[in-house]
Amino acid sequence: MSLSKRARRMALHELRRGTDVELNLIPLIDIMSVMVAFLLVYSADVEVVQNSKGVQIPQSIVEEHPKQSVVVMITKDQLFVQGELVTSVDEIRAARTPLIDPLSDVLTRPMLGSEGAAADVATDLASREITVIADKSLPYDVLKRVMSTCTREGYGRISLAVLEKETSEI
Repeated sequence: MSLSKRARRMALHELRRGTDVELNLIPLIDIMSVMVAFLLVYSADVEVVQNSKGVQIPQSIVEEHPKQSVVVMITKDQLFVQGELVTSVDEIRAARTPLIDPLSDVLTRPMLGSEGAAADVATDLASREITVIADKSLPYDVLKRVMSTCTREGYGRISLAVLEKETSEI
């Protein structure tokens, strides 16, 4: 009994399916190593700054990117340091003092690297950095008090976080 062409083709297909398949991992490893190298090189330039939905950051033309520093965030209603609630904006405005005592207490904590700040203010002032993220509708007197308190506690370099404006190049 002879087999039809279709039957022979199906039998040949069954023979091929039964063979072992090998997976060559070397090209996969090469691709993964290139991806790791790419991510390491290009992730070094990224600066992640805390953001809150309650803060609308003003826009500016960026000339210098911020460095890692202590982050003070001021929403329309509250003041945070490194994500920890410190006080409210209403309390700051009601105090009528040039410095903000709760902020001063938080900035002198050892966790922020400011232990002994009172003794080393003159020598260490230029090297200590702080980034202020403030809502664009925040009154200037509150922002001025925050910056004065930061300077008083030994932070000589204060950066204001802004969004980069898109520039049209012709």
